[in-house]
Amino acid sequence: MIKIVNYGSGNVQAILNIYKKLNIECQVANTPEELLNATKIILPGVGAFDETMSELLKSGFKKVLDQMVLVKHIPIIGICVGMQILANKSEEGTLAGLGYIDGEVKKFDTKSFMQKPFVPHLGWNSISIQKNHQIFKDIDFERGFYFLHTYYFECNSVANILAKTDYGSELPSAVINGNILGMQFHPEKSHSNGVQLFKNFAEI
Repeated sequence: MIKIVNYGSGNVQAILNIYKKLNIECQVANTPEELLNATKIILPGVGAFDETMSELLKSGFKKVLDQMVLVKHIPIIGICVGMQILANKSEEGTLAGLGYIDGEVKKFDTKSFMQKPFVPHLGWNSISIQKNHQIFKDIDFERGFYFLHTYYFECNSVANILAKTDYGSELPSAVINGNILGMQFHPEKSHSNGVQLFKNFAEI
């Protein structure tokens, strides 16, 4: 059973609607107890790093997530802020992240951009695959995905970079550590590519 962690952040209903159209069973976990029977986990994300981590800690979700992801190795995918909290920490806040993928979330440094783009990174952009993975099966890479973010995930190891996106410079747009995946873009807003990605995640 795919479970979406409901910690007050993210387009939960949009993800549910996609899985309903795909005729794939998916439910929202409103409490840590409702997450215990999950075979796959989705961390949605719209909001700030500290706010999201605070909710996970206060609700008790973090303790259950640690057990399921790190001990039971249940596949998990984090979206946008849901991806960023997989890191050790963030320049956006002071709380520690989940630490599932070794890295730090940093704010765009527009001074280093050869051509200064707008911040936040908003709209459609292509992705460049760094290693093959089932999550990107049948994806139109040129069309890419829909982005909306001001902070990016800087991995401490290139082995954790699944895909990159060019926005002023090449930045990780998808990260991986075994059963743990993170997507900086919003698949729930990315039309056919997003639908395909959620389908692929269900089949992992």
